[in-house]
Amino acid sequence: MAFDTLPILDISELDGGPQAAAAFRVQLRQVTHDVGFFYLVGHGIPQQLIDRVVDVSRRFFELPEADKLAIENVHSPQFRGYTRVGKELTNGDNDWREQIDIGPERDEVPANAVRADAARPDAAAPDFWRLEGPNLWPAALPELETTITEWRAHLTHLGLTLLRTWAVALGAPAGTFDAAFAGHPFPLIKIVRYPGTTDPVSRTPAQGVGAHRDGGVLTLLLVEPGKGGLQVEHDGEWIDAPSIPGAFVVNIGEMLELATDGYLKATLHRVQSPTVGTDRISIPFFFNPALDARMPRLTLSPALRDGARGVSADPTDSPILETYGDNVLRYRLRAHPNVATIHHADLLG
Repeated sequence: MAFDTLPILDISELDGGPQAAAAFRVQLRQVTHDVGFFYLVGHGIPQQLIDRVVDVSRRFFELPEADKLAIENVHSPQFRGYTRVGKELTNGDNDWREQIDIGPERDEVPANAVRADAARPDAAAPDFWRLEGPNLWPAALPELETTITEWRAHLTHLGLTLLRTWAVALGAPAGTFDAAFAGHPFPLIKIVRYPGTTDPVSRTPAQGVGAHRDGGVLTLLLVEPGKGGLQVEHDGEWIDAPSIPGAFVVNIGEMLELATDGYLKATLHRVQSPTVGTDRISIPFFFNPALDARMPRLTLSPALRDGARGVSADPTDSPILETYGDNVLRYRLRAHPNVATIHHADLLG
């Protein structure tokens, strides 16, 4: 199927009666099989909350540099907090953005902790438990924590609704994926600012973030109004995906591709840097299961199974790892080598 723009899906159709709900499920399944990306409207997230999130995000980046560096991610073994411009890598190249990373607010897992495992009761905790821990919040902007905590709750509910809808659309019970998110799910939020580096005359695009696939289950992306730069790969071409007011850009992560043997597609995407003199704020919400969770493998009907492409590899030719925590830890270590060197040198090499 050819695309020159991303499809727009209205999730409120789930409340429009059986025929409308069934049609939405078919559309959701087809779009995420063919391209893996779409715009989502009708989601019910209050516009007032969306506006507050964008506003507090921009105010974070307007803080004095000292306030941001006080919570720099080099102070966090969990890769939380502020990342300076150019200090995150994609495929070994510097992404030209600054950001704050926010995860679930939890206590650290001690290095010598033992996790109960019926098969290996004396086994030490897997390395991915190092990612559990507290966030770093800016003291000068306390409303960031309260706003993002509210945001997380709303988007968690929306993400679970989408997952249940996918399950039914793929011929499985609605609650098929629920167990992976029970107890200690691991959603991650980035608040990102891309300062403009693309020359406005030549318009040769500079890298905002390089081509990659998301390593979790699904992503809900909010981009401030009037901003472009996001591009999605489809059949060897790049599709522009500018922001649509009030809409989320939704995409499949690698764990959902794994669960469907490649029937649903985790798609390459990238962000081109804005032109010099402008910038771009975006807030991706990565809806992810517990670190020790494995997404259930769905048994597809023969008709759907014929369309399953098998599990693919990312641009570095790395396979998708079955346990979510292993997948995300691998990404963190290679994206933030400065943090990894300080806190996780034993895992490098």
